[in-house]
Amino acid sequence: MDIKWTSLGEVALASFGVTVLVVVMFSLGVVAWNRMVAPRGAGPVGRRDRVAGGAAVLCLAACLAAAAYGIDMIVPG
Repeated sequence: MDIKWTSLGEVALASFGVTVLVVVMFSLGVVAWNRMVAPRGAGPVGRRDRVAGGAAVLCLAACLAAAAYGIDMIVPG
């Protein structure tokens, strides 16, 4: 039995990179969501709030897509 260390290293590096990317995207989504929600009592919703809301939705949707893809790869059928 022979272990392909190069392939093992590539898989470990790819999984580490995707994990860091998902954590960063989730953090950016939470920060953008907070910026969208925080000034609600201050006045009307402006363009900045809409952009923050869109960024939050995109970031959190990317995290959901990555999680769904991972579950799809794990679950057979």
